[in-house]
Amino acid sequence: MQKTSSHDRLLIIDFGSQVTQLIARRLRELNVYCEIHPFQTVTDAFLASFAPKAVIFSGGPASVFTEGAPRPPKSVFDLGVPILGICYGQQVMMHCLGGKVERGHGTAEFGRAFVTPKNGALPLLDGWFTDNREQVWMSHGDHVSEIAPGFEVYGTSPNAPFAITADVSRNFYAVQFHPEVHHTPKGAKLYENFVRLAGFSGDWTMGAYREEAIAKIRAQVGDRKVICGLSGGVDSSVAAVLIHEAIGDNLTCVFVDHGLLRLGEAEEVVAMFRDNYNIPLIHADESDLFLGALDGVSDPEVKRKTIGRLFIDVFQKYANQIDGAEFLAQGTLYPDVIESVSFSGGPSVTIKSHHNVGGLPEKMGLKLVEPLRELFKDEVRALGRELGLPPSFIGRHPFPGPGLAIRCPGEITREKLEILRHADAVYIDQIRKHNLYDEIWQAFVAILPVKTVGVMGDGRTYDFACALRAVTSVDGMTADYYPFTHEFLGETATRIINEVKGINRVTYDITSKPPGTIEWE
Repeated sequence: MQKTSSHDRLLIIDFGSQVTQLIARRLRELNVYCEIHPFQTVTDAFLASFAPKAVIFSGGPASVFTEGAPRPPKSVFDLGVPILGICYGQQVMMHCLGGKVERGHGTAEFGRAFVTPKNGALPLLDGWFTDNREQVWMSHGDHVSEIAPGFEVYGTSPNAPFAITADVSRNFYAVQFHPEVHHTPKGAKLYENFVRLAGFSGDWTMGAYREEAIAKIRAQVGDRKVICGLSGGVDSSVAAVLIHEAIGDNLTCVFVDHGLLRLGEAEEVVAMFRDNYNIPLIHADESDLFLGALDGVSDPEVKRKTIGRLFIDVFQKYANQIDGAEFLAQGTLYPDVIESVSFSGGPSVTIKSHHNVGGLPEKMGLKLVEPLRELFKDEVRALGRELGLPPSFIGRHPFPGPGLAIRCPGEITREKLEILRHADAVYIDQIRKHNLYDEIWQAFVAILPVKTVGVMGDGRTYDFACALRAVTSVDGMTADYYPFTHEFLGETATRIINEVKGINRVTYDITSKPPGTIEWE
């Protein structure tokens, strides 16, 4: 997020937790401006420049005993601002301030636990405990065995005797659990109390972000020209409308049809943009190029990287046709960045690469404009509403940049893509018919790389199996499967098998995220 003097700022120091971004998500729900920075970039000079009003230490996979283990700079404790340590953040706080941490030895906790209060009231916990205990989510091997001088214990769990600690005089707080995940039901209340203690006014809104983003785009681009990779999804479209508001006709959108779109999607996107927005639009049908390059490719990472490389080549081709184009705009979101590599080079483990993350090759000679790079999906939708995009469009389910390629495990063929398009169309029609579309974060069909034996009309069939996927989520970082009724699933399976030639078996994926991802590849 761009630095700005108009808001108080909270600094999240990232020690490598896979859910660090959820901390930011909880704070943004409270209209608090925050930035995540990896521990190795948080120097004394950085702290002096950033001037945070409060600091949060994230969790992380390391042990304080490991050589080169992540540490915050010592000067962070001398800023005179509230600090909250979470999980590893608690352990490293205690370690740095004179407490003791011990290895697991039978006291590890993974999963739900219950914390009970101790030693009286603590402002951080105002309105927090219910019936003298509260459910939390633990995920730790090491544990604090001796708290640092000045700290008191305010909450315990069966395997974490120092589950909640605080040095009230310095406004230092530390918890062993993860309040940012939904498995800690009242975690948001703890963050609300923390930012209240820190004196945040909660003045960071999508309206404010819109104004600041437009100013930043104008400062970056000036009177030069931008091409925008338009997929027709919410992200790239919001980015396009935002950039157009900033620089007007110096923006040209390039809609690339890579042959991996849903049924009728290319026509729908082109019509929608040309009918609703006065933005120059190039419709680039490059399906033969993409499908040719993907012929025989089955590895999902190779698919993603091939598509990403070809997107760059295509944009280069059309950028050369636009006199004076110096920038490429993308609808990159924060979860894309987090899942590809921890923010700004931090220590999180890479889950999967994203086609629109990682910068641009030097050969393009273009600079990136990514005005949504630090926003979550629901924040993008809020920004879209702020920009006046149609509600029916803002509510569209996410669609990945690589398109149907990652919903077609194994080799991609035109035949399989055509089967998949029609099955997906039937499935979405069913969801809309039952008025479930707005209850679901994302729904799609994946065609499986296997054929199965079936019987239709007293004859033998040997066709593809498919999997239905539907999830509920807030930000796409965690998700649960949608609990369709058996009647809905049965009706949908019957329609797909009857209406889509090439499928004779339908399954429903009930995996949550984690351990799975939303997409199949």
